Amino acid sequence: MNTYLSGAASASAILLGCAGAAQADGDPRFIYEAELEIGVDSVVSSDDPLGEVTNAFATAEVAVEYAVTEVVSVFAGLTLESVTDPMDDRAFEDMGLYISDLGVNLTFDQVTLTFGKFAPSFGLAWDLAPGYFGTAFAEDYELSEMIGVGATMALGAGNLSAAVFYQDDSVLSRSWGTDRGRNTVAAGGVGNTGDLNNVALHYALETNDTLYTASASLLSAGIGDVEDQKGLTFGVLHALNDQIALIGEIAGFDGYGGTADNANYLTLGGAYSQGAYTYAASYTRRDVSSAPVDHLISLGLDYTFQNDITLSSGYAYAKEAGVGSHNLGLSVIIPFGG
Repeated sequence: MNTYLSGAASASAILLGCAGAAQADGDPRFIYEAELEIGVDSVVSSDDPLGEVTNAFATAEVAVEYAVTEVVSVFAGLTLESVTDPMDDRAFEDMGLYISDLGVNLTFDQVTLTFGKFAPSFGLAWDLAPGYFGTAFAEDYELSEMIGVGATMALGAGNLSAAVFYQDDSVLSRSWGTDRGRNTVAAGGVGNTGDLNNVALHYALETNDTLYTASASLLSAGIGDVEDQKGLTFGVLHALNDQIALIGEIAGFDGYGGTADNANYLTLGGAYSQGAYTYAASYTRRDVSSAPVDHLISLGLDYTFQNDITLSSGYAYAKEAGVGSHNLGLSVIIPFGG
């Protein structure tokens, strides 16, 4: 799903990256949130004509959590989406359902421990860069579907998240419907080690209308890799007022993707809300040492109805590996659970 700044009118939700949640059947122990997105993405023009692909898609996500006791809660997340990249024009093909999160939380005063399959916190722009296409490059360094142990605790005036993990290689890495196949350590890739030898740290400090974040990660070399990947990010998200929010993040990696490359990312963006409309713009620069510098310029326009259904649209110019493309996207996003 495309995640974006949903308008500075909800400044606290923006700063915390929160989604709506609802109690099920009035039971305060059971909360859920869900979202359905239906849309179409199209590369309308490209320096490489083979890259001119139109993809009609549907994505559904559901997250639930149940408090067994005041200390123990269980959580799960399901995702339904196309589990392969489009190679040609397609419409709602290769749909697969998989478990994105599954585990147990233990909460003690100001410390929460997480065990199971989850997404360790690392970086900001991959989730909150504004606009329909705003997160496209920054999603390169999102951490998701990891098995391990995490902890979140108060530290000073902010909150620290820490996790040790490895890429899910259990039966949960498969999908139903279109089977994306089970991940194995033999497939290689940084973080895909089968051992708890990967680490992510994320510190978030909120002051007034500004959120500051800093992250560090170590993804150990997998089979076929030549280097461990070490990463750092520094991000700022600021609500100027009830209508304008700005975001900026830099991210740097040594041993990028398990290679001898270094990589640097710069993401800048802003969103302006006026009534039901949200206007967004962002820019991301991706510089991998062994490749040409990539650029992404994104513009977005969203309209949110009174029932919280959002019509989202966007344009992006992307230049990747020296190939430029013009992209258009349109979708309707239907939230459930508040």
